[in-house]
Amino acid sequence: MVSSGPADAGAWLAAVVENSFDAILSKTLDGIITSWNAGATRLFGYTAEEAIGRPITMLIPEDRLHEEEEILAKLRAGERVSHFETIRRGRNGRELFVELAISPVLDPEGKVVGASKIARDVTERRELAARQRLILQEMNHRIKNLFSIVQGLIGVSRRAARNADDFAADLRDRLLALDAAHGLILQDAGTFEQKRSTTLRHVVEAVLAPYAAAGLRIEVGESPVGPHALMSLALILHELATNAVKYGALSSRETSMTVTSVESGQGIDLVWFEHGVVQPGDDTEGFGTALQRAALRSLEASLERSWRPDGLEIRMSFPLDALAR
Repeated sequence: MVSSGPADAGAWLAAVVENSFDAILSKTLDGIITSWNAGATRLFGYTAEEAIGRPITMLIPEDRLHEEEEILAKLRAGERVSHFETIRRGRNGRELFVELAISPVLDPEGKVVGASKIARDVTERRELAARQRLILQEMNHRIKNLFSIVQGLIGVSRRAARNADDFAADLRDRLLALDAAHGLILQDAGTFEQKRSTTLRHVVEAVLAPYAAAGLRIEVGESPVGPHALMSLALILHELATNAVKYGALSSRETSMTVTSVESGQGIDLVWFEHGVVQPGDDTEGFGTALQRAALRSLEASLERSWRPDGLEIRMSFPLDALAR
C-alpha cells in the first residue's frame, strides 16, 4: 500500500515546486529571499546559492521599487496579490515582463511571517501582442493610404476622360501601375513574407508604366527602396504623373519627359523633367498636394519645382537610409 501521509504530501509538493517551469520563491517580510526553485534560475539567471539570503530588490528595476513596498503592505495585512503584471530584471540586466502571484506565508499561530511568490515569464506574449498591434496599425495605415490614392486616381481619370470607356481604361491602367509597385516587395503568392527591398528604378518604371509610350525616358539607378518607403514614394510619383497627364508633358504628343537620378554621399536626387512645358499663368498647387507633402515628410524628403526656358524641373531629394526603410 502506498502511503499518503504528510511526509509524502510534502515530498510531492516539493517536487512540484522544484520542477515547475514558473519561478517559485519565498521571502521574509523584510524582503530577504529564503527559497528559490529551478524555474527561478531559468528565468532570472541566479542559482539558488546566489539568490537565497539576498534582498528581493535585486530583481526589481529602480523605477519599480515602490511596488515592493505596496506588496509587502498587502502581505502584512494577510492579502494575496494575484495576476499582477510588471517588469523585473534578470542577472544579465535584461528587463523581463512577468506575471506575479504572491501569497502570505503564515506560522502555526496564523501570523504572517513571509510570502511565497510565483513569477511567470510573459515577455514573449507581450512582445507578440506588440507586434500584432504594430501589424494592425500598419495595415490600417496602408489601407487608408490606398483609399486616398484610389480616390485621387478616380478624380484624375474622370477629369481626363472623354467618355466612360476612356475613364475605365485610364483608371484601370493607373490601378495596375499601383499594383505593380506594391508587387515589387511581395514574395511568391501564398506567403506573408516580404522582400527586404526593391530598387528606385523598379518603382519608377512600375508607377510610370502606363505612360511608357508617351515620350517618356527613365534613367534611374538601383538605390534600394524598403517596404515602408514604397507606398509613400509611389504616392509622390503618382501625383506627379497625374499632374503631368492633366497639365504637363504627358498631356501632349509635342512634349516629352525624362526621369533621372543622381546619388551623392548619404542622399539621392530624383530629377523629373518635363520638356516643352510652358509655365501656366496661374501656377497654383494641384490636386493631392497635401497627400504629397505628407508622403515627403514620411521619407524625410524635399521637393523643389523650377520653371526653365525648356520646361519644368522637379527635383526630389531623399536620404538613402529613409528610402531604404
